Amino acid sequence: MNRLALRLGVLALPAWMAAQVGAQQAPAPQAPASRVEQTAHKEAVPGARAAAHSAHPKPRAIATVRPRALFGVFPVATRSDEARKLVEKSIDQYENVMLDDSVASAKQATVRDPHFALAYAIWGYAANRNQPAPEAIKRARALLPTATPDEQLLVNWLLNVQEANNLTAINAMNDLRERFPGDKHVLYLTAEWLYFQQDYARSRKMMERILDIDPNFPPALNMLGYSYVETGDPDPEKAVSYLKRYASLELNHPNPEDSLGEVLRFAGDDAGSIEHYSAALKITPNFYSSNIGIADTRTLMGDYAGARAQYDKVIAAATNPRDKLHAQFQKALVYFWEGQPEEGRKALHATLDSARRLKEPYGQFEASLALAQLSESNASAIEQLTALASSLEKPVAGMSEPDRNLSLGQALREVARYAAANGQPEIAQDAISKLERWAAITRDLIVENNYESARGFALFAQGDFANAVDELTTDPHSPIALQQLALGYEKLNAAAEAQTIRTRLKYQRSPTVEWYLVTHPAAAPKPAAATTASATE
Repeated sequence: MNRLALRLGVLALPAWMAAQVGAQQAPAPQAPASRVEQTAHKEAVPGARAAAHSAHPKPRAIATVRPRALFGVFPVATRSDEARKLVEKSIDQYENVMLDDSVASAKQATVRDPHFALAYAIWGYAANRNQPAPEAIKRARALLPTATPDEQLLVNWLLNVQEANNLTAINAMNDLRERFPGDKHVLYLTAEWLYFQQDYARSRKMMERILDIDPNFPPALNMLGYSYVETGDPDPEKAVSYLKRYASLELNHPNPEDSLGEVLRFAGDDAGSIEHYSAALKITPNFYSSNIGIADTRTLMGDYAGARAQYDKVIAAATNPRDKLHAQFQKALVYFWEGQPEEGRKALHATLDSARRLKEPYGQFEASLALAQLSESNASAIEQLTALASSLEKPVAGMSEPDRNLSLGQALREVARYAAANGQPEIAQDAISKLERWAAITRDLIVENNYESARGFALFAQGDFANAVDELTTDPHSPIALQQLALGYEKLNAAAEAQTIRTRLKYQRSPTVEWYLVTHPAAAPKPAAATTASATE
């Protein structure tokens, strides 16, 4: 599974705890710490400075419980050795994207030791991917003073990332680096953070440094597999090579085969994609990502009947509303792929109604955004997107703050894009100004990317192609932004640069709304002039 997984709310559990027993010794506290992560944060989050350590509360040492060593390395405050083992199991399950199992193991750990802060933190972190568990987060926060100093740093990281307290989270990461200087697992945590902030180039370099330390570190191999198709210079052969090494090390886990299935689909090898997704399901028959991956690949193959049948299986087997609604959403998009947009809109409205009944905010956002993007006119798209953005200006029940930030950023970027294309620069500028303020408040690089690409769309509409391409380069995971970027380079007669971007765009291949609009330009909403002209013909 792609650790970025842009279904919103995707931040993978730091894998730095997964050291083999006895693989390293605890570092001396007085050793000098590398400040790589501070430099990276300064560059990756515009407008944000790595705060001084004095701004981050120092962990308090609690001596009431003799620390036990998680994975033989990391000291945690639990009286129960069984609870410790269950947390280790939960971490391993999370890293291999066995999310329901990870939550179950963490819950069991809290039964064995109701005062184990890290167990609650991991429970909440794993649950956030499917069905948020605010009660677990609250309990972890309450138990924080009882944890060991190092455990407090990790719990602070897990909680603050979920609560969008980015600077506090970075400070916790900095302190972990001081405690474990040069450690490959802490380096992975830093690289992973940068990856999810879409700073792919720096993240890739750090991952490769980890492999210099340990050539067989599975999480880094998985991440590098994706980075070599998702970043600026795609190399699918190298990506597959990393993932095959990953699979050889994790023979009993479905995720390596799932990752191969997804990356091969990006590369256009649909038969290979189905083969590897099927191999993952032989290991774990209910592995959600591979089940829906087969359906997604069949959609792109044009096997619409097969895709619908597979989506139905996923819907029936889904263990939580969020997964069920996403499969229902993907099934609705099949109508668009086969040229039945009216039926597709009906199906999307039905999905939205289901999400509202279930009070599931992620499903509501996904369906609402798609209905706007797949409207018949730019005017209708702007109206719907403006309403969607307004609904996200305050906290949303059941949606984490980082996910709300990203959702609002995406909605406002689309308002700006459609307004610029519709000849309404005032509306576009209003959305851009809101995005600028939101990026400054959240200190989130992806929101910053949305702000800059929104400016790029507006500048493109004004004919300022040189500045437009500069802004559009900041949104590297949006097929629509990449397409516009390539067009901008063509306007500037920069053929080589345009071809580089089109190559990058090629490996964004997924059955998403943006990919559909890029590959079916005639299906995009029409600007006001075009709508008026067609009505008078």
